[in-house]
Amino acid sequence: MIEIVAAAVGAMIGIVGVTAAGWSSRSRNNRDEAIRLTVAVESIGERLDSLHQDMKADRAGIYKLLNEQGNRITALEAREP
Repeated sequence: MIEIVAAAVGAMIGIVGVTAAGWSSRSRNNRDEAIRLTVAVESIGERLDSLHQDMKADRAGIYKLLNEQGNRITALEAREP
C-alpha cells in the first residue's frame, strides 16, 4: 500500500515539475515577445518622428515657394494699368 502511495506522490511531483517547467518556458517566451514588440513600437515611433520632421521641412519649403509666387503675382498685378 505504501508503494502505491509513494508512486502516486512521485507521479504528482513529476506532473507538477513538468507543469512548472512549461509555465516557466511560456513566461520566458511571453517576456521575449513583449521585448520584441516594445522594440518594434519604439522603432515605429522613431520612424514616425523622422517622417514628421521631413514633412515639416517640406511644408516650410512649399510655403516659402507659395509666398514667393504670391509676391510675384502681386508685383505683376501692380504693373498693370
